[in-house]
Amino acid sequence: MALLLQLRTASGLRGRADRIAKAAFRGLSFYTRVLENCEDEARFDETFRWPVASNIDGNEILEIQVFNYSKVFTNRLIGTFRMVLQKVVEEGQVEVTDTLIDDNNSAIQTSISIEIRYQALDGTVGTWNDKEFLEIPSVHSEGDGRYPLETDSLLSGHRRGSDISPGKSNQQSAERSFRRAGKGVFSAMKLGKTRPSKDDHRKQDEPAVLEAEDLDRKAVRQGCGLEPDTISLASVTAVTTNVSNKRSKPDIKMEPSAGRPMDYQVSVTIIEARQLVGLNMDPVVCVEVGEEKKYTSMKESTNCPYYNEYFVFDFHVPPDVMFDKIIKLSVIHSKNLLRSGTLVGSFKMDVGTVYTQPEHQFYHKWAILSDPEDLTAGLKGYLKCDIAVVGKGDNIKTPHKANETDEDDIEGNLLLPDGVPPERQWARFYIKIYRAEGLPRMNASIMANVKKALIGENKDLVDPYVQVVFAGQKGKTSVQKSSYEPLWNEQIVFTEMFPPLCKRIKIQIRDSDKVNDVAIGTHFIDLRKISNEGDKGFLPTFGPAWVNMYGSTRNYTLMDEHQELNEGLGEGVSFRARLLMSLAVEILDTTNPEINSSTEVQVEQAPSVADNCTGKMEEFFLFGAFLEATMIDRKIGDKPINFEVTIGNYGNQIDGMTKPTLRRKKEGGDGQEEESELLQNSSEDEGDEDGELVSVSSSQPVKPLVTDRNYFHLPYFEKKPCIYIKSWWQDQRRRLYNANIMDKIADKLEEGLNDVQEMIKTEKPHPERRLRGVLEELSSGCLRFVTLADKDQHHSSRTRLDRERLKSCMRELENMGQQATTLRSQVKKNTMKDKLKLAQNFLQKLRFLADEPQHTIPDIFIWMMSNNKRIAYARVPSKDILYSIVDEEMGKDCAKVKTLFLKLPGKRGFGPAGWTVQAKMEMYLWLGLNKQRKDFLSGLPCGFEEKKTARGQNLPSFPPISLLYTKKQVFQLRAHMYQARSLFAADSSGLSDPFARVFFISQSQCTEVLNETLCPTWDQLLVFDNVELYGEAHEMRDDPPIIVIEIYDQDTVGKADFMGRTFAKPVVKMSDEHYCPPRFPPQLEYYQIYRGNSTAGDLLAAFELLQIGPGGKSDLPPIDGPTDMDRGPILPVPLGIRPVLSKYRVEILFWGLRDLKRVNLAQVDRPRVDIECAGKGVQSSLIQNYKKNPNFSTLVKWFEVDLPENELLHPPLNIRVVDCRAFGRYTLVGSHAVSSLRKFIYRPPDKKAQHWNMTAKHLNGYLAMANGAHRSRPTGEIVVNMEPEVPIKKMETMVKLEANSDAVVKVDVSEEEKEKKKKKKKGGGGGEEVEEEEPDESMLDWWSKYFASIETMKEQLRQQEAAAAEAEEKEEMEIAEGSKGQGKNKEKSKAPKDDKKKKQQSAPELPEKKNKQKIDELKVFNKELETEFDNFEDWLHTFNLLRGKIGDNDDNATEEERIVGRFKGSMCVYKVPLPDDITKEAGYDPNFGMFQGIPSNDPINVLVRVYIVRATDLHPADINGKADPYIAIKLGKTDIKDKENYISKQLNPVFGKSFDIEATFPMESMLTVAVYDWDLVGTDDLIGETKIDLENRYYSKHRATCGVSQTYSIHGYNTWRDPMKPSQILSKLCKEGKVDGPHFGPGGRVKVANRVFTGPTEIEDENGQKKQTDEHLALTVLRHWEDIPRAGCKLVPEHVETRPLLNPDKPGIEQGRLEMWVDMFPMDMPAPGPAIDISPRKPKKYELRVIVWNTDEVILEDDDYFTGEKSSDIFVRGWLKGQQEDKQDTDVHYHSLTGEGNFNWRYIFPFDYLMAEEKIVISKKESMFSWDETEYKIPARLTLQVWDADHFSADDFLGAIELDLNRFPRGAKTSKQCSLEMVTNEAELPMVSIFKQKRVKGWWPFVARDENDELEITGKVEAELHLLTAEEAEKSPAGLARNEPDPLEKPNRPDTSFIWFLNPLKSIKYLICTRYKWLIIKIVLALLLLIMIALFLYSMPGYMVKKLLGA
Repeated sequence: MALLLQLRTASGLRGRADRIAKAAFRGLSFYTRVLENCEDEARFDETFRWPVASNIDGNEILEIQVFNYSKVFTNRLIGTFRMVLQKVVEEGQVEVTDTLIDDNNSAIQTSISIEIRYQALDGTVGTWNDKEFLEIPSVHSEGDGRYPLETDSLLSGHRRGSDISPGKSNQQSAERSFRRAGKGVFSAMKLGKTRPSKDDHRKQDEPAVLEAEDLDRKAVRQGCGLEPDTISLASVTAVTTNVSNKRSKPDIKMEPSAGRPMDYQVSVTIIEARQLVGLNMDPVVCVEVGEEKKYTSMKESTNCPYYNEYFVFDFHVPPDVMFDKIIKLSVIHSKNLLRSGTLVGSFKMDVGTVYTQPEHQFYHKWAILSDPEDLTAGLKGYLKCDIAVVGKGDNIKTPHKANETDEDDIEGNLLLPDGVPPERQWARFYIKIYRAEGLPRMNASIMANVKKALIGENKDLVDPYVQVVFAGQKGKTSVQKSSYEPLWNEQIVFTEMFPPLCKRIKIQIRDSDKVNDVAIGTHFIDLRKISNEGDKGFLPTFGPAWVNMYGSTRNYTLMDEHQELNEGLGEGVSFRARLLMSLAVEILDTTNPEINSSTEVQVEQAPSVADNCTGKMEEFFLFGAFLEATMIDRKIGDKPINFEVTIGNYGNQIDGMTKPTLRRKKEGGDGQEEESELLQNSSEDEGDEDGELVSVSSSQPVKPLVTDRNYFHLPYFEKKPCIYIKSWWQDQRRRLYNANIMDKIADKLEEGLNDVQEMIKTEKPHPERRLRGVLEELSSGCLRFVTLADKDQHHSSRTRLDRERLKSCMRELENMGQQATTLRSQVKKNTMKDKLKLAQNFLQKLRFLADEPQHTIPDIFIWMMSNNKRIAYARVPSKDILYSIVDEEMGKDCAKVKTLFLKLPGKRGFGPAGWTVQAKMEMYLWLGLNKQRKDFLSGLPCGFEEKKTARGQNLPSFPPISLLYTKKQVFQLRAHMYQARSLFAADSSGLSDPFARVFFISQSQCTEVLNETLCPTWDQLLVFDNVELYGEAHEMRDDPPIIVIEIYDQDTVGKADFMGRTFAKPVVKMSDEHYCPPRFPPQLEYYQIYRGNSTAGDLLAAFELLQIGPGGKSDLPPIDGPTDMDRGPILPVPLGIRPVLSKYRVEILFWGLRDLKRVNLAQVDRPRVDIECAGKGVQSSLIQNYKKNPNFSTLVKWFEVDLPENELLHPPLNIRVVDCRAFGRYTLVGSHAVSSLRKFIYRPPDKKAQHWNMTAKHLNGYLAMANGAHRSRPTGEIVVNMEPEVPIKKMETMVKLEANSDAVVKVDVSEEEKEKKKKKKKGGGGGEEVEEEEPDESMLDWWSKYFASIETMKEQLRQQEAAAAEAEEKEEMEIAEGSKGQGKNKEKSKAPKDDKKKKQQSAPELPEKKNKQKIDELKVFNKELETEFDNFEDWLHTFNLLRGKIGDNDDNATEEERIVGRFKGSMCVYKVPLPDDITKEAGYDPNFGMFQGIPSNDPINVLVRVYIVRATDLHPADINGKADPYIAIKLGKTDIKDKENYISKQLNPVFGKSFDIEATFPMESMLTVAVYDWDLVGTDDLIGETKIDLENRYYSKHRATCGVSQTYSIHGYNTWRDPMKPSQILSKLCKEGKVDGPHFGPGGRVKVANRVFTGPTEIEDENGQKKQTDEHLALTVLRHWEDIPRAGCKLVPEHVETRPLLNPDKPGIEQGRLEMWVDMFPMDMPAPGPAIDISPRKPKKYELRVIVWNTDEVILEDDDYFTGEKSSDIFVRGWLKGQQEDKQDTDVHYHSLTGEGNFNWRYIFPFDYLMAEEKIVISKKESMFSWDETEYKIPARLTLQVWDADHFSADDFLGAIELDLNRFPRGAKTSKQCSLEMVTNEAELPMVSIFKQKRVKGWWPFVARDENDELEITGKVEAELHLLTAEEAEKSPAGLARNEPDPLEKPNRPDTSFIWFLNPLKSIKYLICTRYKWLIIKIVLALLLLIMIALFLYSMPGYMVKKLLGA
């Protein structure tokens, strides 16, 4: 049942263009080929066929669109033809010619002629051939041959299919497909022309866009591949762009990177812990990474210990192993030598989580500690730490560490990745292991074999069990003895916090063995792939599903060399087993009392699952044909070779072992499934015979033939061997289909983005248009996914993960589609780069989503066997070759010819061995359901006959065992090898002798060898004659095979070394085509060369494949090139192809050579530099004595050379340094290749353009300044107005202006700011400001300035981050809102500018509040100074000279080790002749050419002053995890080691020193500053060093000799350091830059060039006298020197730079950082003043006096022995943090019955305090054995504790309070007002600092935790804190306790507080009077009452008698 359409012609077209047509029916579209350069008629003559599953309804529509095709932009729609199929349905065949309609539904003159045929299912219409369904394309049953299936299948490239899911009734599916295809457009047809709704046809609003179905056929048949300028780096895309529909991309990278060990360093800083649960503990922190443990020191009796200790762990393991290691931080209480202590709480996270963080680190974050033994308990405290993971080459930017204020918001800085909720709950992870199958034989013990022989006992030789590792815990199932198909049905339960911070679960099948267990196979489950954290997300879930395990080959050997592969390291080379398992997570309700609170791993029985839960068993069919096997390594070329293909264990003949029985097939589906599949077995009998189809899984062994010296090939000429395998798997194709759709979208996107990047790189026009097209394709692809994936298939076997993943993928893709559409509308030229980044994010996300965690069909392995030994393999994922009737779902390599490169297994494939190709295969693969087998041959190149086995001779669908090609075409290949650049250095000289070898089919040729170069220009044409290709001619044109080019290094002895490889596709010309533009002659293109996984240069070449027609070679275009007689037989590249050259002049500036190392043990003495470019060159003058003066005497030389007009084709320039020895011998010292001359090309300014440029720029300038700029100035001047003090926090509104513009620049402070300043000057406006007095000048020192600057830097970083975050949010909002009309966007773009203004006004207020005083600041760079100033290469460049071969394995030989010296100089390249005005300029010296105004390079004496501020994060060098650092400085012969001033046991030492060194440039210009670790015995170890090139700094135009400070002052902490005053510097700069000025005018104005600056004009000297001066004005100009036209550049400000310290033993890993700066003063100038004093601040001595007056409401602990009442014997203990040894106690207030205690007791704590850092400094010996004291800096915190004294047992701790002396809550006035709030709610309370208040008195609460971990008040204390400096304390001394001087009075304590037996009476009196007074009264009253009643009762009878008797 099918609909056939023959599209004949489109006529009446306008203009001349390339045309393409598209036909769409039921959502499936086909494209025609591209017809090039058609005028009014386009003859398509193509046939399309739609197989249909349900009858076509008369209302359905066929749509045909004709486009003008464009290679770069989207295609433009000419018109559309829509036809209702009613007539077709009725008549079966219709021919139509009709006009098209345009977008507005009006007819246009273009018309189209088509024929349509429809064959219905019931045969009601037309005749139909029965055998259609199992048709073989080469047997034509159709009589009229008008659309032979062959071309049909070629053109539509097996795209038969429909979107209809089997299993739905026909009716439904018909409606659905109809809805989708029709989309309600009937009305828009010929019937009535109403406009289609916008929404349905997005496609109509814009010029035609390639539709989604077009995903991988955009470039399908353009005939010529792509034109050179639409292709990007040819090799990456030409080959990889899927130009054809029959070939798929080869993978260019060869080497497996996984599994190779690398260097890693994990550094952990434990800063402090807070809120630890427990009373008065002695905590230690244990840091555990993987197996290694390290401990901090112990802190005594504190719940909030401060450690600040740094630990480093070094590893050398593969990445996978590294990232699965667990970092565990645990706090242990009272651990000592004898006992291990008790665990308080711990925290776990895997290394991978840290590595995925930005900058690979967590910085200053709080880890939440929890107790793994007790799930019900809450958190056990917080631990503040830094964790960083550094791999080789990662540089970690440490956030700047200045004085950290400790007001940490713990909750806001938790140690958790983004998106993880702070409240993590406990969860159970249930991993159910059901069964496994297909295990390999693991046990070859002799006994087993003997048994087998004697008893015939046939046991399976493997005893498997499963081990699961997760979050550092292991669980195992039971061992199933001797079973290849073990059944476990067990579940392993892990208890872990959720979400877990460990990403992967490792599941391993192991073989139990008496000696040692080995892994059989390993699988990792990535939790991120099986869960989704979004609001519509789902918990991790998996299966039940099979997972496939891969590893080493299955043949058992005792020592398996590939055992690591079974451990999951590296790419598995063979199927090992598959395991049925599932995973579920349950969040625990910890409040539930029944819960088992242990976190041990448990193993329990689990119910088994039904057989069919993982899907219905289906029979799959895999077909493969070997079309070519070439490039077979010569080592294996002598024996016959065959290939074996396996899928799972099927097809594995040597060691497949376990043959699956057919039982599965029968159980799985008893053939009950409804026969609704589109392609069923058409006849019963066929099914029967098919059952006996025996798989053929390997080719026949064939002896290889020689190709050339290195390679062999197999003679697969016209006869191509085939294989086919039947296998049974659960049918879970849907999973793979969805993955394929996403993969294709991603491939398309990646290809598009590569193109865009390439266009940007090669500066092609309009990359933004291409990006828009890419995004358009992405959004339509996403929408298409949503419609396709929605077809839900057989519900029974879909797991929960399938459903959830589908939902989330659909959500994500729908979202992505919308975002892409929005993004597309935002792509402009200027936003290009950012949008490209966002598009890259889409790509990563798509790749992540496409990876299907639940496996189905195992991967296919293709092994090359020689002599029954496995040699090399290729692995093809099954999804890539899976067939589907829906085109998007089809695997990207299914039914296509794929080029495979076989590689060696496992470790053998690492390094050079893995880079040589073992074999190159051209292979055709098809995998699908057996019943869909009908067109498994459809994608093969046509023109073959099938050879079948005898049985299958006359069965049409029987697979062939070989194909015999009857058609062959003969071609000539011309390879135009022009040049290569940046090749790999393969010889010890640092150069290579390269030649290229070109392989095509079974031929190969070499270029000539060019000696000693890395940039060979071969300029050679290689001609391959009589190349025979099999198949149809027209296919060859679109689908030529690929060419492999390998570059080798020729060695005189031994074989050539491999240097890299690349691929290319030739441009094909058929014999009937003309050799003329646009396709011919082909253009040269760059192909990226790969060596292993790394790039190794580019090749510039072109390739053409010319068909040799019937007329023989005479018809081919002649080879006409300049024939060089001297090159003999070598043909040069012909004229039309070689680049067009023009004359350029290259000027070279020779400055000098530096740091030349010895060559062959001899020193370099008389070096010379040779420069060569494109065969021409120049030599420098000879340096006569390198030691005395390494600079050249002649500075500038030049040569002329012919270079290509196209700058991208410029050859590299080679710099070689040779040493001239005696007797005219030369030795090569080293060489450098400048691969791109672009940055050295000088383009003379274009007058006209410049003029326009200016105007445009002015306008912008004006717009930017529109708010409040003065425009009343005379033209031509720009006024820069400066306030006297501009805090650096202002983002200055500087505007960059062009040279001859006139605009007014006003750098101004916002109005509010001025107001504030005025207020301030008037004397503190408002009460707040008075509190903090302006600091006294004398108090300020350099450190004040430094710390203020650091604050500023942090503030700026914060603002940048905030701004970035805001921008991102805005971006996201915009994307989310979508582009609702362009107008809105414009408004939006205006808005941010206003925001920025607001920000500029509000930013300065922040610091104003913070530091009221105005301290001058310097600039702190958190990186090296040179990175900020482009390495100071503004005119003098440094080229590293290299020598020696590059190390083979990527990681060992770094470039550093190959550097043998540096050449300093520069170059300038320009077309000759130059315009006159340059050479005629005043002062032009022709000797210097373009290098005018260069200083002389004679030796010069310089005073170098090095200031070392401090070092941070040093790598520990001693066993105790610390170091004793000191500074060592080396410059030339000067070597300073500051050993006596080492700083003991510090990793963050403050050096604060300056060193003066006299040096002579150029001999001594490399300054090395090193930090060494001092050792008492043995040599000192280098921690790390940094090198600074002083010479470049000295000569730089940025003036890096001495930084320009912010203000000019002549005394105080900010004295001007430079011997030249600002005005002198300014005059000098103006003179050198030929700038007019400076002209100082009245009123504080100065004019330089056409800029006017204003500023203050007075200065105060030491005595406060004011003087007039121009210095401030001059300084203002210097600070804005970059705005001066032409000569301006940014001058280096006064600064501190941060330089990473590196250690040569650990290359690439930072060992700490050093903050420093360097000043340089020439000795011929006036001498500079003395160095600034930056010695570290000495801590100030203080004395803190604490008087404890009273306590109240202290909880009562003791019960009285006699009276049983509650009381406490209270005393208070206090200490300053870090000085626990000096703790002081009050006396005891005995027997307090109310919790009141009276003490009047004074503690005295002397301490040293650093004001700036807010830290106490303590020096003490670490232990008895320490050599010297160690200095600690700790926060100033006072701890007060209340205790209950006991005589015989230990005292009981009742409560404590810790006050941070810098900010603590003000004490309450009375005991009543004192509450728990003061501790818990610190944020809202007013805080005081004892350093400001000096004296504070009040009540504070004591707190402790109760049983439930809640804080509770346990007492209150009235105390007084009094802070005095040491001097004040001496003047007014006070005694400890209540002693003299200044004694305190005795406390008035109630009498009971004396022990009762000393004074029993008093005690009794007290008891009676106070305690039991009322009780006694009550008892007395009661007794009285009782006596009265008794008396009454006693006397009553007598009285009564008396009364009665009347007595």
